[in-house]
Order: sequence, then structure tokens, then C-alpha cells
Amino acid sequence: MYAHKSLFYYIYNHIHSNPYKRTKSFSSFCQKKMVKVSVSLCFLALVALGFVVNDYVATGQIHKKSKGGEHEKDGEEIKVYELKRGSFSVKFTNWGATIISVFVPDKNGNIADVVLGYDSVDDYKNDTTYFGAIVGRVANRIAGAQFTLDGTHYKLVANEKTNMLHGGPKGFSDVVWKVKKYKNEGAAPQIIFSYDSFDGEEGFPGDLDITVSYSLSGENELSVSMKAKAKKKATPVNLAQHTYWNLGGHTSGDILSEEVQIFASQYTPVDSQLIPTGKLESVKGTPYDFLTPHTVGESIDKLPSGYDINYVLDGEPGKKLRKVAIVHDKKSGRVMELLANQPGVQFYTSGLLKDVKGKGGFMYKKHAALCLETQAFPDSVNHPNFPSTIVYPGKSYRHQMLYKFYTKS
Repeated sequence: MYAHKSLFYYIYNHIHSNPYKRTKSFSSFCQKKMVKVSVSLCFLALVALGFVVNDYVATGQIHKKSKGGEHEKDGEEIKVYELKRGSFSVKFTNWGATIISVFVPDKNGNIADVVLGYDSVDDYKNDTTYFGAIVGRVANRIAGAQFTLDGTHYKLVANEKTNMLHGGPKGFSDVVWKVKKYKNEGAAPQIIFSYDSFDGEEGFPGDLDITVSYSLSGENELSVSMKAKAKKKATPVNLAQHTYWNLGGHTSGDILSEEVQIFASQYTPVDSQLIPTGKLESVKGTPYDFLTPHTVGESIDKLPSGYDINYVLDGEPGKKLRKVAIVHDKKSGRVMELLANQPGVQFYTSGLLKDVKGKGGFMYKKHAALCLETQAFPDSVNHPNFPSTIVYPGKSYRHQMLYKFYTKS
């Protein structure tokens, strides 16, 4: 009886401390340490081992290595989902709660995919561009990958030199999200993803429950709702949707001829590492002025890498949606209008893209798309004068977006 008990506890403790060990180590144990134990006893031990391993799988504690080098919960299946309403179609994957395609008609009724991406989900696991993903817990940059909150200093995991970008090396774009609801029929097709972020993930304090809802709320309209609730600790939250748009179609080349209007009179200037200085400056007389519509390429040569800057949106952020930007591709006639309730929008013209192999083997090059990431200001946790990103226990974070697509000659 004592031999039975000691063998069981050895196995349990061994697995509990290191769930990756293989069963052959226990065969060796039986041979070297318990030579007098019967074969049937070793069999019972391995059965016990099976129960322990199964318990770990059931509780999500055993992880397997994916091709992309990240861990995903054993048993979590990564799939592609589609919402469709007439000729308007949007596809997603639960890896990163990612938008992988948006098919919309042009002025002649021709349908094209207007977002950059990949053919395979495995490619999204290896992605370094954040194509279409939800990024967080805190989007954009945090200087020195650190901040102080309520007297406690937090050191985060840096992934861009000494800074943190888009939630760290394994932010929300690199995890498997659960699908809470999927309805691809009726007047408003919808999919809802959820993710439970744990206390200490990438250095952030507190457990955080997140949901992201995508719905086709109207004719050629995509509504995005991001919600998060802090549990026991206050934590910064700043989620962003990171789709790369090219309204001419993802294979149409660069976006320099696309006309853009951004409803922002100010921007947040940055240092050499793209960290805000803390100041707010007028766009008037600068290459950042898109108050009246003009092409992306009109002043881009005045900026070394193109646009990668946060705009301070006009009006008061809050529950109500207000206009953020309008993008018009004159050749196709497609127009995208974006509304949101956030204080800022990061305008990025993919200046760092370089020969990225995308859908159908097409090579995406510099300025192949533009991003309009509505969010709070970058590095807000280190700038008291910026709108706060702190969510306290029992309180909720809400980020609403609406994309409207239409055509004009």
C-alpha cells in the first residue's frame, strides 16, 4: 500500500511541477527506483498519470507549441468565420480576433478584398505586422516598458528596443480567443470573441475580461465593439483594431493616390522612438494636416518613413460616435468612412512593410495600405495630461467603431 501511494505521489508531483515530461520517464522510474513493483502497479501508475494529464488538458494548463512559436491551449481549435450580407462579406479568425478579409463592391459592382492579409491561419501566427488583429492590453507604445499606478511600479515586457508595443511580445494579437456567439444569418450577422487576460500577463496588473463584437449592422456597414472589465486590480486598457486598408483592393499597389480626410486639428508629436513628448500641437502648416481631403502622397515625402502618428480627434470622446476619417479611392470609387468614440486615431501608412508575402502570393511593399487605429493616446500611462486609460475594478472599458462603405464617382 505504501509503495502504491509513494508511486502515485511521485507521479503526481512530477507532472504537476513539469507537465511536459513524457511517460517514458516514468517507465525509467519503475525500472530504476521501483524494480520490485509489479507490472500491474506500473500500469495503474500510468493510468493515474493519464488522469492527471487529462485534468491539465481540461483546465487548459497543458499547452502545445504552434508552428508560429506561440503557445495555444490544447484543444482550442483555430477557425475561419464569415459574416455575409448581400455582396458585403467579412471573414475573421479567432487567432487574435482578427479581420482577415473584407469584400466590398466598387462603383461598377466589381467585388474586391480591400484588406491585407494571408491565405493561411499559420501565417497569422508568424505575423509581425499585426494584420487585422485586436492589439492590447495596451495598444501603441509605452515608454521604457514601465509605468507607475497608485504608487506601484510595474515593469512590462519590452518588444521594441526598451519600449513596449501593442501589448508586448505576446499581446492579444497572438492568443486564441473564444467564440462566444456566431450568427451568420438574419438582418445583423454577428460574431463575438472573448479573452480572459490574467494578472501579470506581459507585466500588466489584474485579471481582465475582454469581448470584441463584430456585426454587419447595416448595408455595407461593419460595427466593432470592444469591451473590457477589470476584476480585482486597476489596470491600463487601450484596445485597437489593426486592419491594413487598401480600397483599391489588396493587390492594387500603394495607397499614395487615396484621398484622406482626418477630423483632427491637433496631433501628439513624438521623439525618435515614436514616444509622445506630452505636447499637443496644431496640424496647421504641417504634413499632418488632413482637415481638408487630399491624397496620402501629397506631403508624404516630407516624412522619412511616411505617416505613423496619433491624432487628437476633434470633439469630446465618450459614448457617442463621431467622425474620425474618410478614405476615398478615386479609381475604384470606394469610400470608407470611420466613426468611433475614442480620443485619438493612429494614422499609419505601412512604411515598414517590405516584401511581405500575402494572399495569393502577392508581395506587399512599402505604403501598400493604411491603418486608422482609433484608440487612446500612446504612452498615456506616463503622461498625466493625456486622457486616462486606467480601468478600476468593477468598471468597464468601451470602445465603439463603425465602418461605412459606399461608392462615388
